[in-house]
Amino acid sequence: MTPPTMIKQKISVQKGFTLIEAVMVITITGIIASMVAVFIASPVKGYFDSARRAELSDTADTAIRRISRDVHLALPNSVRIASPQVMEFLQTRTGGRYRTDGIDGLDFTNPTDTTFDVLGPAVTLIAGDQIVIYNLGIPGADAYVGNNRRAYNGAGGSVTNVPIISTSAFPLDSPGHRFQVVDTPVTYICDIPAGTLTRYWGYTIVDPQPNPPSGGNNALLAKNVSNCTFTYTQGVTERSGLVSIQLAITQDNETVNLYHAVQVSNVP
Repeated sequence: MTPPTMIKQKISVQKGFTLIEAVMVITITGIIASMVAVFIASPVKGYFDSARRAELSDTADTAIRRISRDVHLALPNSVRIASPQVMEFLQTRTGGRYRTDGIDGLDFTNPTDTTFDVLGPAVTLIAGDQIVIYNLGIPGADAYVGNNRRAYNGAGGSVTNVPIISTSAFPLDSPGHRFQVVDTPVTYICDIPAGTLTRYWGYTIVDPQPNPPSGGNNALLAKNVSNCTFTYTQGVTERSGLVSIQLAITQDNETVNLYHAVQVSNVP
């Protein structure tokens, strides 16, 4: 058995931290933590800045790529700019060549000719399609006005004979005997005060251009838009055009600017 004197001796030998020592440890730890934070803060801030720039660039690039894909499908001579922030065009879905002779060729002198045969492979049509021939975008051959546009009058599916609703003959014969099938008008609108870029489609073809279109559908492509302009330049030979798109997106005092040009085929 341990004598009482030995127990007292063992207890007196054990020690802990004093208040001063604890304060000193806390102070030193705080200083070290502050120094580490200074070295870490810059890389962390750089990471978040880089991630934000990548997100802004991705948003702008995705929006411009979507616009480019649509513009490539624009009906020849249908791109029109209502303002630097509003662009509209008629989007084609398919097309083909029509017969001008034979049993059911398209007669440009007969206002009651409501069917024509397709040369080559059958084309796939759906209800609501519009048939356009030789759109020049000028008076007398303007698909927006409708003098060279007729509504498809058949069931959906692949057809080699196209029925149309017509009370007047098509004004001009295409030199290549080509026809285009218009799916829907498409409008892109940049609302700078609201900071949005929106796509509109599925509304009725009207002239002049509505802004914004009534009816149809719309989808938001980008937010935080600080600048956006559309320009359209007619080609020298009028067989092509150039749509220029400039888009800027700003977030947390950082701006990403993208510029893209899309060539448009205007051969009807």
